[in-house]
Amino acid sequence: MSISQQATDAFIEVFKYQPEQQFHAPGRVNLIGEHTDYNDGFVLPAAINFGTVVSIAKRNDNTVRACAVNFNHEVTQFELSDVIEKSSKYMWSNYLRGVCQILQQEGVKLTGADLTIVGDVPYGAGLSSSAALEIVLIRALTALAGFEIDPTQAALLGQKTENNYIGANTGIMDQLICARGLKNHALLIDCRSLESKPIALAESMTIVIINSNVKRGLVDSEYNQRRAQCQEAANALNVSHLRDATLTSLEHAKGSMSDVVYRRAFHVVSENQRTLDATEALADQDWHRLGKLMAQSHISMRDDFEITVAPIDAIVEMINNIIGNEGGVRMTGGGFGGCVVALVPLAKVTDVTDYIKQHYQARFGIKEDIYICTAVDGAFVA
Repeated sequence: MSISQQATDAFIEVFKYQPEQQFHAPGRVNLIGEHTDYNDGFVLPAAINFGTVVSIAKRNDNTVRACAVNFNHEVTQFELSDVIEKSSKYMWSNYLRGVCQILQQEGVKLTGADLTIVGDVPYGAGLSSSAALEIVLIRALTALAGFEIDPTQAALLGQKTENNYIGANTGIMDQLICARGLKNHALLIDCRSLESKPIALAESMTIVIINSNVKRGLVDSEYNQRRAQCQEAANALNVSHLRDATLTSLEHAKGSMSDVVYRRAFHVVSENQRTLDATEALADQDWHRLGKLMAQSHISMRDDFEITVAPIDAIVEMINNIIGNEGGVRMTGGGFGGCVVALVPLAKVTDVTDYIKQHYQARFGIKEDIYICTAVDGAFVA
């Protein structure tokens, strides 16, 4: 059963009437450009055909009732007039509470609502289940209130929710691609100007995502520490963000920072250029060049940014052995587990998935999940 149907069915079961509207936001995968977004750099993500759906109806009061189908149909309830505070007891509903708080702080006159939430983006895998949830909630709640919101503004409010209410200092990429993704395209996003350029994805290639099922959490991991280290490097270089650094300027300032901070900065500065080069390669369908750039990205994440783990490195190696120079593969997401993304020729998709199924669990004792993906429209595009 589709998640759209699940959301509708759950709404009728829980609230005993039909929902008025339904909204969808996709998850995302980042082809290249890791930990560059909060450094004002470049990223190359695509919205994928896994996402989050909200079925919703307006109430005649200030009450919000919500049911999370993925969490055993748990129901939460609060008043829009309440002082909305973050609490560990709310878990998933912190996102809803946070979005409501941020929207009201921005002057949106929300109405009471009943809603159900269903998603098929794997949680904690680095595919932006949280951004998909934030963006679909913003899309649904503003539509119900009759409030027109620009997709870029929606993305910024989603990021604000994540930063200020959830406590993860994420960049803008996830929310932007969830809001503005384009079918059959990746988007080169400039995280400083927030401008984006669509880059067509070849029909001859398939996006394959392998979830290592090594669980990670952005708030609890070293993500925030990496961000702080990047800012320390920027301060040493006397720039606001590492976007403004070059490898030459970084070398000149090497003596003013620790080796660890230098290596963090080296990853970001080199990754920015790799992302621009990879965009050209993708547009030219130069798979050999793209594959080399994705491989360099993974090595940099492993050795300089130190965010990969052994199962992730192994999956990358396995896929490289099969696709050779006909595609590319790298870790994707915040790191410390999560997923690998690969651009694989159609003719080799079965070879890749069969090999992973045969060898990964046998080696690490963890069962992988494999997603064959297409690029889809964002929440504000369709």
